[in-house]
Amino acid sequence: MKTTAKNALLAFIGSISTAFAANGAEKTEPSLLLYLFLGFGALIIVFQAIPGIMLFFSMLKGIFIAPKEQVLAKKSDKTS
Repeated sequence: MKTTAKNALLAFIGSISTAFAANGAEKTEPSLLLYLFLGFGALIIVFQAIPGIMLFFSMLKGIFIAPKEQVLAKKSDKTS
């Protein structure tokens, strides 16, 4: 039994060694699917960035522009 297992193991190891002898001649240029995947990712980023930019500018507008109530109160204080 031991010799059968040993022979089977040696045959298995001997057949595996040819898998490591690749010459690296596979296709190296990117495929159409890679470009579609990268384009889809770019579209997600762009469509998420547009509302973010709009929110940022509306926040800046809210910080630096005084509300109408304060402007009207200051005008009424000056006229009295």
